[in-house]
Amino acid sequence: MAEASRKLSSMDASFLYLETPEMPMHVGSMAIFRLPDDYKGDFFEDFKAMIASRLHIAPILKARLEKAPLDIDHPSWVEDDQFDIDRHIFRGSLPAPHDRATLERIVGWMHAKLLNRARPLWEFYVFEGMKNNEIGLYSKMHHACIDGGAGAALTSMIYDVTPIPREIEKPEVRAKQRQEPRDIAASFIDSYQQLWRQPLEGTAKGIELPRSGKSDIGSILFDNAMFQIESAVKFAGSIPTMVKSASDVMAKIADPKSRDNLNSMLSPPTLLNKTISSERSFAGVSVPLSAAKAVAKQAGGKLNDVVLALSSGVVRRYLKERGALPAKAMTAAVPISLREEGNTDSNNQVFGMICSIASNIEDPKERLEAIIAQSTKSKEMSHPLRALMPQVSNISMLGAPIMVQILALLYSRTNLSDVLPPAANITVSNVPGPRQTLYAAGAELLHIFPVSISTHGLALNITVQSYRDQLDFGFIAGANIIPHVQVLADMMPEEFAALQAAFTPPDALKTAS
Repeated sequence: MAEASRKLSSMDASFLYLETPEMPMHVGSMAIFRLPDDYKGDFFEDFKAMIASRLHIAPILKARLEKAPLDIDHPSWVEDDQFDIDRHIFRGSLPAPHDRATLERIVGWMHAKLLNRARPLWEFYVFEGMKNNEIGLYSKMHHACIDGGAGAALTSMIYDVTPIPREIEKPEVRAKQRQEPRDIAASFIDSYQQLWRQPLEGTAKGIELPRSGKSDIGSILFDNAMFQIESAVKFAGSIPTMVKSASDVMAKIADPKSRDNLNSMLSPPTLLNKTISSERSFAGVSVPLSAAKAVAKQAGGKLNDVVLALSSGVVRRYLKERGALPAKAMTAAVPISLREEGNTDSNNQVFGMICSIASNIEDPKERLEAIIAQSTKSKEMSHPLRALMPQVSNISMLGAPIMVQILALLYSRTNLSDVLPPAANITVSNVPGPRQTLYAAGAELLHIFPVSISTHGLALNITVQSYRDQLDFGFIAGANIIPHVQVLADMMPEEFAALQAAFTPPDALKTAS
């Protein structure tokens, strides 16, 4: 961990403020491993020792939250001087019949439990004794620490590309350096001179004022003042970009065609868009990645369009069986990563768009083609807003933390999501993963099913992780809305077969028969 504390960005901190007992804000995964037939060790102890030896690769794993006095500002990450890995990696107990279905039910139950904010915000649970020499690993980490892009970076810390774990050298331990008041003052003067010495546009990206790094009220006020000055300078330098983005948005709104596109993004109310309870239902299922890519190529779209089409198909079937399918096409909230290639920072760099999933179309081929067309329009509509996100994602205002937490609790307790129109009907996220086989402590990784977040008004979350030649779908839902989300997962193979058949040439169908 870095010597000095690091204040959370507004986006990272928002996941803390929005969290309630009914709406935990952590993400995770259910990984399935297979031990070698000749394995003689203790996987739990071997895995724990391996993680302990690599903690320096991901300093966020040893960082705990330090709140600002009276919650007047965002909390900071500080190194946990009492860190104990035995409080983060646990041996789980899997009852009979020791299969994946049982593990999925336990994962759903455990994912509903809040993380302890007095410690670093992550936990691993190892489940041994499964059938076919398999091992289950349930992991969860608070979303304030990480997004999908940073999660993929953590994958390189946990996994190896060979059964033999690689040796990783630990960095040299450096003595902590504390800034004296005169050093802070000198740094401030240098930054002030830099501000007037350089052109405004260049300074907007480069100016960094000093921080005290302390947690008393006086230091927080000083640090916040420095942040506000930096933000003002960066804001001024970003005005041309923001004006251009705003004008692009206004132009699209004024365009009649764009107004039609906006109408397609309006979400009809469904039984999925209600207040959720504090219980969760989870299930996982896999489909072939190469086959999904082949369908995307035949349809003239992308893999993400196929993921949306499959998600639409199973949700459509589920609602239709219950007589609850809306006549208007449903929508999906789709996160989009803003993370630049090579950026492995443990924070959130994400944007989102609303996309129609054409659930009103029965034919799977026509539905996918409609999704491809609608997703293209949604990207065009959201593109100007995407440029604004870096400018507004770290807005800070003293007193905002406690105010946002009160509003989040009020929203949760008043069941407003039952009466307000939904922003979207489901959440669908596609996280690219490694194509090569991975190992952990000598065990081969077979699957890695994402376990994401359900929220009030968005009870169902479908997150997909690609690995080797498969797409691992993770379904998580508020159990009061979908008590057994396994029902949707069981529909996926049939839905994928129907989509494949819709794009298979007639001659190929005759040959197959």
